[in-house]
This record gives sequence, structure tokens and C-alpha cells, in this order.
Amino acid sequence: MRFITATALAALIAVPALAEGWKDDYQVIKFGILSGENEKDRIARYTPFEQYLEKELGVEVEIFTAGNYDGVIQAMAADQIEFAFLGSSAYAAAYTATNGGVTPLVSRLQNDGSTGYYSVIVTRCDSGLNDLASLEGKVLAFADPDSTSGYAVPYFNLSKEVDPKTYFSAIPFSGSHEAGVQAVVNGTFDAAATYTTNEISGVVQKMVTKGMIKDGEACEIWRSPEITSGPLTARSHLPEALMDAMTSAMMELPEKDPVAFKEMSGGEDSTQKAWIEVDQERYQWIVEMREWIKEERRKAN
Repeated sequence: MRFITATALAALIAVPALAEGWKDDYQVIKFGILSGENEKDRIARYTPFEQYLEKELGVEVEIFTAGNYDGVIQAMAADQIEFAFLGSSAYAAAYTATNGGVTPLVSRLQNDGSTGYYSVIVTRCDSGLNDLASLEGKVLAFADPDSTSGYAVPYFNLSKEVDPKTYFSAIPFSGSHEAGVQAVVNGTFDAAATYTTNEISGVVQKMVTKGMIKDGEACEIWRSPEITSGPLTARSHLPEALMDAMTSAMMELPEKDPVAFKEMSGGEDSTQKAWIEVDQERYQWIVEMREWIKEERRKAN
């Protein structure tokens, strides 16, 4: 009887030790952030979150940034980073690039109960370009080839009404959401695709708050159906205990460190209240949409 009791006790002690064993192989955790805004602002917003994770996980944490979305996706595919905050389309790209080797963990829950956002097209408010018809023959800039709201969703939905390749005089990539909107305000592009969550939260609203553009300079003229918010994504072959620890840290973040949560979710413009756990099925339609876009490109060539 003593042997059974001792064995059971040893097993109970070993479980936490085994769960913490991932730290031997992952003494530094790297997480990637997409290029939705300039690098300086990205790092500033995520630094409190980085410090929170170091405290919760008990290991060193590093922010990884790249000049475009593909840089983060390829870093994940090459096992250079463990986690990344991805948009839905960027997640689908990573899923394809790794042959299903990524796992979505959590996504955003907004104050109004929604778990999505919208792609929008904006123009200068004083340009006279106020609907899709007025953009014929104009320059429409997309954000990045791997952006959900900045390319995949608007291109997919616009294609139901027009052929973007011939309807617009040009469809360049600006490199990021902020760069596209800024170029519209500066007169470089006639219109740009970006995103908004609701009337008080989005790229344009954030740029106004940061003083990058003035209120009333960029106006929305088109909106997509709702897009599922992108996930915090993990490499699938990471230790399960590490992924569980990250998921728990994310779910507990709003209560444990409200300042870090507020900063990383948009600062004063944030309308996010919590996180929800998600799975691959939630993003399968995005994977299929990207395949449709790929096929359209192959046909064009």
C-alpha cells in the first residue's frame, strides 16, 4: 500500500515538472507582429505585453517585426519564431506555407460581443470619389499580398462586381495599412484598402489619434462583409504545455495586466474586451478564399 501511495505521490509531483519541461528547450520565446503600422509604434505598443509574458511564462520573450507580412509568415515557416499575431489571411498563408503546421490559439472579442472586423476602401473626403463607380479608372492601393482586410477580402468581394485588374488604372501594394491611407491623404493613390472594427476603432481612427492625419481627411466609401478576427498563432509542433501556457496567459491578460492589454489592443481607441479560444475550422473559408485568388492569378498568367 505504501508503494502505491508513494508512486501516486511521485506522479503528482512529476506532472508540474513535466509541464514546465518545455522551458529547457525554449529559454527565449519569439513572437511576430505584422506590419499594420510603423515599426516604432508596433514595438511601443507590444513592449508592456512582452514584459507581461516574461513574467507569466518565466522565460525571455522577444518581439519579431518584419517589413511586410510575408517576413513574419516565412519566419514562422522556418521555425525562427514560435508565435505570431496574424490576420485571417496571413494565418491562411502560414497554414499553407507550413502544410498545416500552425495552430490558432485565441482571437479578439469586442465590447459589443463581435469577433470580427471589416475591410474598407477609403478616399480623400474632398476628392469627390464616394462610391465604387467613381473609382473606375482610378488607382486603388492594397496593403500587402498577405493582408486579409488590406487585400484578400476586398479583392475577392470586388471581383464579384468588377474585374479589379481592368476596372482600376492600377492596383499597387502600399506595404502597410497606414502607408496606404497616408498616400491617399497625400494624393499619391486615389483610394486604399484598410480595415475598421466599428465607428470608433480602425486604422483611420488610430492615425487621427496619433496625429498622422487630420479628422475628416480620409473617408470610407466601401465596406466588406464581416471578417473573422485573426488569431494568435503557434507552430503546431511546439510542446502542448507551452501552447497551453501561452493560451492561459492570453486569456488572463485583461485582468492581470489591463495596461498591457489596452496598449496591444489599440490604446485609447481599443474596443476589445477579452479573448476567445479558436480553432482551424474557424479560418478554413479564408484558406479557400486564398486558393481562389491564387487560381485567378494563374489564369491571368
